[in-house]
Amino acid sequence: MTSIEKELLQALVNLDSSVKTLRTASPKPNLREMIVRIDVLTEQLPKGTDPGLLHYLHKKSYEKARLFLEGRDAENAAGNCGHVG
Repeated sequence: MTSIEKELLQALVNLDSSVKTLRTASPKPNLREMIVRIDVLTEQLPKGTDPGLLHYLHKKSYEKARLFLEGRDAENAAGNCGHVG
């Protein structure tokens, strides 16, 4: 895993955790900033990055991208686009 992928995974985990606690969090986390950070990291991924990961990130399928980076892509279900992990 590249350093960018590690940073991306951490950003995805942070987003996931923040979304899960959104109802009770005070103050509310800034999800927009987290998504912008994920987008910036996505643009920094090197050529040759797995097309499946890029697909998830460009489609904003952040949970699927997180599972992919955790080595759990087999847990991803097919989406509306028909892409299966």
